[in-house]
Amino acid sequence: MYNTYMDEIEPKEQNLSSAPPPPKKSDMTLHEAVDFGEYDPEYLANFAEWHTLSPHIQWQMVRKALDVRRRQMVTQYAELCNVLDLREKPHIQESIKRVEKQLADLAKDRERLYVKFTDQM
Repeated sequence: MYNTYMDEIEPKEQNLSSAPPPPKKSDMTLHEAVDFGEYDPEYLANFAEWHTLSPHIQWQMVRKALDVRRRQMVTQYAELCNVLDLREKPHIQESIKRVEKQLADLAKDRERLYVKFTDQM
C-alpha cells in the first residue's frame, strides 16, 4: 500500500519540475482590453498584436475603447444620481463629482489622441 501511494506521487512531482507551467487562461487579449474600455496606447502597446496593426486600425481600436469607457462612466454617473435622498449621503455627491472629473479628463484624452493619431496617418 505504501508503494502504491509513492508511485502515485512521484510522477506528479516529476511533471511539475520538468514541464513549464501551463499558460494562464485569464490572460487578457488586445480585443478584450479594448472591449473593457482600455484606450491608452501605451498600455495597448504591451500586446504584441498592437505592433502589427496599421495606425488607422490602432486609432479605430482606441476610438472604440474611448466610446466604451465613456458609456461605462455615464452609466456609473446615472447610477449615482439615482440614489434617493442625496442630502443624507454626502459621500455619493463626492463620487458624482469624481465621475464628472473623469468624464472631463476622458474628453481631454479623446482630443489629445485625435491629434496624435491624425499626425500618424
